[in-house]
Amino acid sequence: MVTVEARQLFRLDNEVLAFRFTATMSDRAGGAPQERLSSHGRLKLWLHAAGLGVPDVSPAELQDALNLREAIYRAGLAVTVTQRPDPGDAAILNRAATAGQSRPALDENGLAVWNLSKEAPVPDALGVLAADAIHVLGGPDRDRIKACEGPGCAGLFLDTSRGANRRWCSMNTCGNRVKKARLANR
Repeated sequence: MVTVEARQLFRLDNEVLAFRFTATMSDRAGGAPQERLSSHGRLKLWLHAAGLGVPDVSPAELQDALNLREAIYRAGLAVTVTQRPDPGDAAILNRAATAGQSRPALDENGLAVWNLSKEAPVPDALGVLAADAIHVLGGPDRDRIKACEGPGCAGLFLDTSRGANRRWCSMNTCGNRVKKARLANR
């Protein structure tokens, strides 16, 4: 269940879980990128909103999460310009994916959930994020990964439009900003 606080703090509208995670650093192409995972409590809140609820997050786990997030982002940017991800970033993703011991399951309502271990829930959750990134970045739709053209954004997204001509990570945010600016300039 996504809380009001999570909706206010984070962009949760990206279809790709790993790219939703990279959006916890917003306005990447702007003058002052905004860190939204500024505390272990915020990481815990984001993981809960992503369906990866954990009981607590240590300072070291927060740093691991930030390192993973940035590796996913850099690897995604490389793919957007048809380059290979840096070997160091690929190693971070591979290491996180293999460290996680999470298991997918269906809950009582028939919905997909992640079962995280009691011993290492945060590494398990990071493993889910890394595996999702690997699946998208190395999958058959990798040529549809794009960086948002919205002013200051540069968020990653998977363009699933028929003509592969989508320009914004979200029509509701970046797309609307661009269209409103065009109308104002008329």
